[in-house]
Amino acid sequence: MSKFLPPSAFAADGEYKLLPFNFAKLDGDHYVATNMAGEFVTLNRGELQRLVSHELRPEEALFRDARAKHFIEVNGDRSARDLLALKTRTRFQRLPNFTNLHIFVVTLRCDHSCPYCQVSRQSEDRAAFDMSREIADSSLDLMFRSPSPALKLEFQGGEPLLNFELVRYVVEKAERRAITEGRELEIVIATTLSLATSEILEYCRDHRILLSTSLDGPADLHNRNRPRPGRDSFERYMQGLQQAREIVGFDRVSALMTTTQHSLSRVREIIDEYVTHGFDGIFLRPLSPYGFAIKTKAIDAYNLSRWLAFYFEGLEYVLELNRAGIPFREHYAALVLQKMLTSNDPGYVDLMNPAGAGIAAIVFNYDGGVFASDEARMLAEMGDMTFKLGNVLESSYEEIFLSDALLGALEESFTLSAPMCSDCAFEPFCGADPVYSHAVHGDVVGRKPSSDFCRRNMAIFRKLISMMESDSSTKDIFQSWVARC
Repeated sequence: MSKFLPPSAFAADGEYKLLPFNFAKLDGDHYVATNMAGEFVTLNRGELQRLVSHELRPEEALFRDARAKHFIEVNGDRSARDLLALKTRTRFQRLPNFTNLHIFVVTLRCDHSCPYCQVSRQSEDRAAFDMSREIADSSLDLMFRSPSPALKLEFQGGEPLLNFELVRYVVEKAERRAITEGRELEIVIATTLSLATSEILEYCRDHRILLSTSLDGPADLHNRNRPRPGRDSFERYMQGLQQAREIVGFDRVSALMTTTQHSLSRVREIIDEYVTHGFDGIFLRPLSPYGFAIKTKAIDAYNLSRWLAFYFEGLEYVLELNRAGIPFREHYAALVLQKMLTSNDPGYVDLMNPAGAGIAAIVFNYDGGVFASDEARMLAEMGDMTFKLGNVLESSYEEIFLSDALLGALEESFTLSAPMCSDCAFEPFCGADPVYSHAVHGDVVGRKPSSDFCRRNMAIFRKLISMMESDSSTKDIFQSWVARC
């Protein structure tokens, strides 16, 4: 007797039920429909009407596509809903591991004076703004309470190298505990590299520390965006980059940029700068509404439409480079595409649901304050303590992670139930950012029609889908980006 049913057992008779999905217009008569797992189909208005009216026939390509992607369920076959449930569960597989990223703000001192800085930085001689060993010890205790088998420890500032003695202390203590407890440990230092010495870089090499740096573009733009005494920010960065790559390792040094008003007309030059110096991608980041970006009014220097024009010009140029044989990615698009083209969530905090604040990343400030995210810490520097969860010297792990400030924000901003998110076709690709919503709109849900967070992401989602559907070679490039994630 055959172990398998004949093909006829799986044939569809044309009758089908609709499984949950949402839809949105892309442009003109063109629509996209998405389900809970992030599977999507593009179709015109007539096809959408026929789909929801149960008029599709088994011999049609759209019928087969909708069935394969779990938009419809044919009579007698429950596999579609079972697979839909499995893929949806996969989207949330990170939740049991809870907090992975632990940010230690070891100092607010900095040798740069960037007008867009999101932190209320202090001058180099303000040692009162350094983290103490006592606070570091308590922070480490909380970090190792996380159930995550893999922990990421990131040092931020200010400029962390100005308190490198404490960095050493924390690194070595964390390494010993990771070995004792059988944890994986990844360590990152966010630094300008302007103060990096051979001794510091050799230490980073010996302890396999990654370096996250900042490069805003060509020399004149970088120096304008990231000024320091001597007006040599770019020159010192390039010296530090070369030395860091030689000592720590070429692929152990990454870079981020921030878009200012002076960047908007120069996206190709910025990308060329990254290509010239051997980086394999770029993260085209807008300004964030925190810290000095507010105080210096840098955040008001351009609006969303100008940034989107900058971003899309950059994205098209990155595709040109790929077609010319230069492998290079735009990192934000790659993160979104991973959510669009796979069932895996990359765990990028700004695109997580439930929100990544607290449950994906936590911040231990130099003074012992614990914050739900780096943005929450920046908001606190502006005097808003809404997302301060406690203090490492006074609060228990349970008091911090079960606080109303955290759980309330996570519950209210959960996109599967939040107003205008729950019925949005782009919900599977997006995330919740209650800190941003609070900072801009005064509540953790935010006003979606006027939210730049929503409008920015929806514009990017629409663009990526349209680009993939209109050109198969573009989709091939995008899939190669996802394969490298």
